[in-house]
Amino acid sequence: MPTLIIVSGLSASGKTTLARRLASDLRLPLIGRDDIKERLFDSLGWSDRAWSQRLGRASWELLYWALETQLAAAMSCIIDSNFDPERDSATIAGLSERFALRAIQVHCHAQGSILVERYLARVSSGDRHPGHVDDVTIDEYRDRLLAVTPQPLALDGPTLIVDTTDPASIDYDWLITRIQAALEEDG
Repeated sequence: MPTLIIVSGLSASGKTTLARRLASDLRLPLIGRDDIKERLFDSLGWSDRAWSQRLGRASWELLYWALETQLAAAMSCIIDSNFDPERDSATIAGLSERFALRAIQVHCHAQGSILVERYLARVSSGDRHPGHVDDVTIDEYRDRLLAVTPQPLALDGPTLIVDTTDPASIDYDWLITRIQAALEEDG
């Protein structure tokens, strides 16, 4: 039975950093929606917010396609994105039934003011792909990051909540031990 590890959370919650570490330590493939979107930017170009949103919609389709190819081969994997319970719970639950997989959620959250601070730092660092147009989306996201209480997906299976407000205080050993136990149980 394959295990699907879902790393979720709001923008700037540290989910991609955590997902990459888990993928490396667990030796599992990682399908990250931002990684897909950035490859689309690199191959199709980037310009404004409307184009970023259009490629964002395409990146969801590609994420789920790539996930289905892994699950069809009965391969465990990790997916990483800002999943929305209303939009994505039914889709992943359907995949869970179709492929008889076990889902483990790792849900990242941090204080809203910290998320805004990280988002602004990300904009000014120049490290993120310019196709995301983060410099024009901060006004769109600021209120959301401050007001939204992020929720994990409505799925069967364990949900591990990770407070990323202070990354140095994350109990990574606890997290990886819990995930490894679930993988061995299914292995």
